[in-house]
Amino acid sequence: MYFYGMITDMRRFLFRAIAFFGSVFLVVGAMAQMSTDSSQIRKVYRFKIHDEIAAPALHILKRAMEEAKTIDADILFMELDTYGGRVDIADSMRTRLLRSEIPVFVLIDNNAASAGALISIACDSIYMTPGSTIGAATVVNQSGEQVPDKYQSYMRSKMRATAEETNRDPDIAEAMVDPDKEVEGISEKGKVLTFTVEDALKYGYCDGEANNMQEALSIAGIKDYTYEEFKPSDVDKVIGFLINPAISGVLILIILGGIYFELQTPGVGFPIIAAAIAAVIFFAPYYIEGLTENWEILLFIAGIALLAVEIFVIPGFGVAGVGGILLVVTGLALSMVGNIGFDFTFVPPTQLFTSFMVVISASLIVLFGSILLLPRLFSSGPLSKLVLQAEQTIAPGYINATTNFSNLVGKSGVAYTDLRAIGKVEVEGHLYDAYSVEGYIERNTEIDVIGYENTQLTVRSKS
Repeated sequence: MYFYGMITDMRRFLFRAIAFFGSVFLVVGAMAQMSTDSSQIRKVYRFKIHDEIAAPALHILKRAMEEAKTIDADILFMELDTYGGRVDIADSMRTRLLRSEIPVFVLIDNNAASAGALISIACDSIYMTPGSTIGAATVVNQSGEQVPDKYQSYMRSKMRATAEETNRDPDIAEAMVDPDKEVEGISEKGKVLTFTVEDALKYGYCDGEANNMQEALSIAGIKDYTYEEFKPSDVDKVIGFLINPAISGVLILIILGGIYFELQTPGVGFPIIAAAIAAVIFFAPYYIEGLTENWEILLFIAGIALLAVEIFVIPGFGVAGVGGILLVVTGLALSMVGNIGFDFTFVPPTQLFTSFMVVISASLIVLFGSILLLPRLFSSGPLSKLVLQAEQTIAPGYINATTNFSNLVGKSGVAYTDLRAIGKVEVEGHLYDAYSVEGYIERNTEIDVIGYENTQLTVRSKS
């Protein structure tokens, strides 16, 4: 009986132990399952680029990647529709996408041409809406004409390297740039390769055909997810507006115009203040976006300093003035391209040339515009209110100065001050305000009076 009781007690103990540990295993299993289910709910961060690949597109990508990292997103989802754009901007975007710690999905909504193809290939997964295309990455100029082969070589290498990095056929990527690249059964010689959805699916350049993000994620096997969408803030909108090439061009005109008009007038006045404000507005967004570096701003400031020396210290217009203009132009032009220090590897020569041409064109507009408009600036229009326009007759006691001015036409004198287009001249022992049709005339230079307008003589240096 004693042994029977012991056996019974042991059985009870074993049953209780099994029941206890079974309960523990069930609870742990349930918790693990809950944890697993929870981990399957992915966080998706969505943003759109439906425009030319330019500085604003890079700004959107940078902001989206920053915010995706902030919320610990599992997937960065880009919706892309573009005919292309700047190669240096596309390359900066490509580099960021390849280095992204968060997997990047792209949904091509209609077009991923040229620079858009490079950006798409840099993503981990590519999805395409029905009827969309990818390819045609040949580098062209502003007129749509194909640029020389040395520029194409740069794009070919980038496309090929990107395809290799994302495990896609590099020959196909190269054929999207080079019409001479033949890929057997895929690309004929003499034609730049462009894929439809069907072709892209067949040759590994598309992971699925989808109408929207939801369908694309479903194809990827992602059923449970939450998503947040990039919404540009007011600051983002302002930056995007200011780095628009057209706005940058206007700001450059104000900067150069302000500097030019300051050169023509003594002292510090409104023109240089307007130029300084425009310079801050011009450089700030490019600096925030990482396109403008400190040394480029310093070039611009050094140029302004040399011009100031030329205006206030050194008579005439010589080395300091010319050097100042060159530094100002160089600082403005380089601020608009994506060079890294003095390394211009990622800057297509066409883009560098275009940046300099924008600044030089603005300079020429300011120069010729001022020559044509300066004599009439205060005689009509809004600024005419700054000049006395009322008729001053002899009856109230006014002297007819116009008669005296007409008598001075054809006479000679000397420049009493430096004429930076505007200054003072001395004719027959009297001082008169004068405008030089030649621009700058150095002090004490002999001049001829060739006309007059209002109470200002029009002069040129004596021939």
